[in-house]
Amino acid sequence: MAKLLVKDKELLRLLVKHFGYAVLRQRSSHVRITDGKHYATIPIHNRELRTGTLLAILKQVGLSREDIEKYL
Repeated sequence: MAKLLVKDKELLRLLVKHFGYAVLRQRSSHVRITDGKHYATIPIHNRELRTGTLLAILKQVGLSREDIEKYL
C-alpha cells in the first residue's frame, strides 16, 4: 500500500464537495468541519498532511483511506 499524500486544503475541499461536510468555523490555521453527525478539525498549513494526522481525521469523520483515494 503506497503512502497517501494529501494536501490540507485538498482534503478540506474533498470533504466539503463530495462528502457533505460544512465548515463550522476557522480559528487561526485550524478549520472545524461537520456533517451534523461527525466533527473534525483540519490544520491548514499549506502543505501535505502527515500520515498519522490524515488517518486521525479520516477516523473522526467515519471515512476510510479508500473512500478518499477515489477522488484523488
